[in-house]
Amino acid sequence: MLRKLAAIILAASLSLPSISAAEAAPRKDFKICWSIYVGWMPWGYLSDSGIMKKWADKYGINVEITRINDYVESINQYTAGGFDGCSMTNMDALSIPAGGGVDTTALIVGDFSNGNDAVILKNKAALKDIAGQKVNLVELSVSHYLLARALETVGLAEKDITVVNTSDADMVAAYGTSDVTSVVTWNPLVSEIAAMPGAHKVFDSTEIPGEIIDMMVVNTATLKDNPALGKALVGAWYETMALMTSGTPEGKAAKDEMAKASGTDLAGFDAQLASTAMFFEPAKAVAFTNGAELPKTMDLVRNFLFSHGILGTNAPSVDVIGMSFPDGSTLGDVNNVKLRFDPAFMAEAARGTL
Repeated sequence: MLRKLAAIILAASLSLPSISAAEAAPRKDFKICWSIYVGWMPWGYLSDSGIMKKWADKYGINVEITRINDYVESINQYTAGGFDGCSMTNMDALSIPAGGGVDTTALIVGDFSNGNDAVILKNKAALKDIAGQKVNLVELSVSHYLLARALETVGLAEKDITVVNTSDADMVAAYGTSDVTSVVTWNPLVSEIAAMPGAHKVFDSTEIPGEIIDMMVVNTATLKDNPALGKALVGAWYETMALMTSGTPEGKAAKDEMAKASGTDLAGFDAQLASTAMFFEPAKAVAFTNGAELPKTMDLVRNFLFSHGILGTNAPSVDVIGMSFPDGSTLGDVNNVKLRFDPAFMAEAARGTL
């Protein structure tokens, strides 16, 4: 899915001014965007089904939810102030909006990849055999991050391979050619390629659990001035999560609609969900966000970004952008905190107080 196209437009985002979407007085109208990925399909459903309207009405606001087919474009539009919130990964949240000076809060931590991302070799069954190969992937994406983490496990580094930047749209066809022997990609492409002759999945995101995180983020200033937005979004999200796991005909119908919208059938959608660690219950999302592993993960992520120049070519150090966590701890510049993990609204949902 396109969720993992990288922060390749960071230079453009860094040229943007620091944007605060908030007004002094509470607002009534808000815009949220999302893109196609198994863990984000509920956003389209809760909008189309009226669940979002129900929760927005409860708090006296209007929330317009828009699907954008280009993942990076959705993040850029959020960064430019065109939207109040957007679905994105933890890595891209740090590199594009936070890196572009937009103070951003992770409102909903929805899931982490648990097998959706993988390294696949042709006619080789061991990860160490990747040494010396050309590796086709979307450069500077979460696939690139997964590769770097995989190489570490077998004592290799990026200097031991050659990255070939390849569009996700071309990945399956590229694997089918004789000169492509190694790819790193995400579902549903992983499933397609793994079924092709000679394909061996030698590393996947189950081996780095909790590191590739999918979120709904919002502009921090907007959220501070308009808590009703946070309450409505979180309320609508977890009502949809409960519906999906209800085991009812209505829940099955909801997932069927999500499957169709993502270009697959219910069986295909369920297969993708199986390799996605969804936090269907808000308490589990809160526990994950409060966990001691999250700062460690974000330290790994920021070091990857810095080493690849994705925090800006003029970034003096890995600490250039600050991040804050629920326990009050920070990483990076405490005077330049631009990415915040705050489970407060999810905790309200867990308590049933929304």
